This record gives sequence, C-alpha cells and structure tokens, in this order.
Amino acid sequence: MKAHAIATENLHTGDDPVNLVVEETTMNNSNPLVELLNSIGDTIAEHGCKADPEDAFSTDNYQLLKDNKVFSALVPEQFGGGGRDYRQMCEFLTELATYHPSTALSCSMHQHIVAANRYNHINGRPGQALLEKVAANELVLVSTGAGDWLASNGEITRAEGGYLYSGTKHFASGCPGANVLVTSGPYEDPEEGWQVLHFPVPLKAEGVTILDNWQPMGMCGTGSNSIKLENVFIPEEAVAARRPRGDYHMMWSVILPVALPLIMSVYLGVAKSAAEKARAISVKSQDPVTPYLLGEMENALTTATVMVEDMINICDDFGFSANLDTVNEIVKRKTIAAAACKDTTAKAVEACGGYGFMRPTGLEALLRDSMASHFHPMQEKRQLLFTGSIAMGKEPPSQAF
Repeated sequence: MKAHAIATENLHTGDDPVNLVVEETTMNNSNPLVELLNSIGDTIAEHGCKADPEDAFSTDNYQLLKDNKVFSALVPEQFGGGGRDYRQMCEFLTELATYHPSTALSCSMHQHIVAANRYNHINGRPGQALLEKVAANELVLVSTGAGDWLASNGEITRAEGGYLYSGTKHFASGCPGANVLVTSGPYEDPEEGWQVLHFPVPLKAEGVTILDNWQPMGMCGTGSNSIKLENVFIPEEAVAARRPRGDYHMMWSVILPVALPLIMSVYLGVAKSAAEKARAISVKSQDPVTPYLLGEMENALTTATVMVEDMINICDDFGFSANLDTVNEIVKRKTIAAAACKDTTAKAVEACGGYGFMRPTGLEALLRDSMASHFHPMQEKRQLLFTGSIAMGKEPPSQAF
C-alpha cells in the first residue's frame, strides 16, 4: 500500500517552489482495515476538505465507513462482525487520521464502546447483545462517558415500565451521523439511595434533540455537539448497568484501557501527518536552525509512537486485567503521548518558519487538532493526582475523575 500524496499550491521557500509530494512508503499489508484506506482514503480526504471550512461534520465520510462495515469491524465474526483485532483498529485509526483527523476521532469514540462490550463478553459479562445489534444493522454509537464520569448529570424519575430522563449531554462526538446514544443519568432509588443508571437511547427517540453547538479550536469536524433529552422514556429492560453515584466503579477499569489507546492512535496519526509535511516543506531550507527543530520534532514523534504502541501492548488484544494498576499505566502513557503529539505538531510548524503558519500547508490545522488530545480523560493534572495518590498507597480521590 502506498501513502497518499500531500499537495500544497503556491508555497515557496526562498526562490524555489516546494513540492509537497511525499515519497511512497510501505504500509502494513497484513491489516485489511489499513488496506481499505488505499481505496477510500482519498475520498475521505476530499469529503473532509469540503466539510472543514464550515466546521461541519462529514456525514459522507461516516456513510463511506458504514458502507465498508468499519463500525462493525471490531465485532467478533460469530456475532456477524469483521472480527478485527484491537491492534488492527488502532493502526486503522492512525492512518485514517492522516486523511481526516476529525472523522478518525469520531470513529474512535464509537469503537471504544464496541471494544468495551467485546471485553465484557470475553470476561463473562453482558456485551454480546450490543455487539450483535451493531453488526446486524451497522449501528453507529455515541458515547457521553467522558462528560459524565462518576456522578453523571441530568434527572431521572420513575415511570410506568421504566424511567423518564431529562438532561443535556455534552461532547457527543459523531452524533450527526450516529444511531444510538450510550449514556447515563443519576437516580435516587427509594431503597438503595443515589445510583447512576447506564442505558442506550435511539437518537430518533421522542424528546431527543441534537444541538448545533460544536465550535472548537481544533477537531472542528467531529460533530461533538451537545444532545438535549427532555422526558425521554427509558424502558426498565434498557438499563444495562447500575452503580453507586460518585464512587469509582470497575467499568472505568474496562473503558479507560480500551478507549485511550484508540483515541491516542488518532492523535499519533495527526503527529505523523504534521511531521511528514514538515519534512517535505523544509527539505530545501538553508536556515541553520532547521535541522535542530526537525530533530526536536523527530524526538517528540518517537516518544508519541513508543507511548501509543505501549498502550496498545498493555491492552493485549483484550487480554488485560481490569484493575486500577492497568488504568494507572494507561493514563500515564496517555499524558506523555498527548504532550509528545502536541510537541511534534508545534515543532513541525516552527521548523517550517512563517510558511508553516499559513493555512495552505495544513500544519496549523494539525497543530490545533493535536491540542484537543489534552481534554480526553484523564487531563494531565487529574492524571497526576490519580497516579500520585496510587504511588502513596492511597485510593485515587474522586477529584481525579
């Protein structure tokens, strides 16, 4: 498989135009998902170019992924899915990000819900039903877990046969092209006290409204709008899990280890794309400082690559142990990887001088996209609090979440 070309018009360094056609490179031909991008990657990039100027979500890209059964790729074959392994999906998301970062990030949010349910099924917990539904209908899922954490938000009241939920869920990535919201809400049980109920909600259900309010600095096309729910009926049988409100629950020891390597694989793709562009732009530079800046960029990219690779290794294709030690190792590497991805893109811009700051290079967009890596859980200071508490032999405080 060959890497796609990066073309930029009217860019000059000194008297010579810069030819931004990147040399052909060999991809991992053993990964069918990566091979798929050889045929649809350029189309994804074109759709992204059309959507980005308006900060719009590319429904065309999601439909293309849907047509190629990417959303069911992690579902085991016996349940009707593609049966791809965890590493293959991470590699796919890294490569997808080089074509359109926003599409890759939204896709990763769906994939981590599927991955968590696959882990649960492997370990004898409920998960099979959701996996089968995703495969049967190529359903696209939206998560709100990072915005809810331990306490969740909104209001749940009892109703005949179930519950009524009202609230607003933020950062629902991919919702303009999705089918089902996987979310939660707090409920004061008359006997057991405050709980958090976890449940799916069809995005076409009565009372569900997708708000058009995603206006970020970077990752502008992820469609991470807020979703407003007003007296939405949740059937009793739809409640997938209950947990004490405000307490750390084992589910986070499943979700964080599978979610963060998938998410950070996207940002690694952003960093790789920025480095590729910077090498091509600066190849003819006569500035004596340029090699130093590129050296710093390469070191940062190596750090990001090693950290993301190690996160994937820890997951061990769903073979990890769901406990605080695993979470700790994952979130430490997430912080280091995010910083390295941001450093890579910043040095890529700096190495290219003033031209790197110009929109036609695409570098400034990648720099802005990389900045979003900070906001995925755990944010750096919260991770330090979490990890430092464990180092002291203490339980991680709720403020870490």
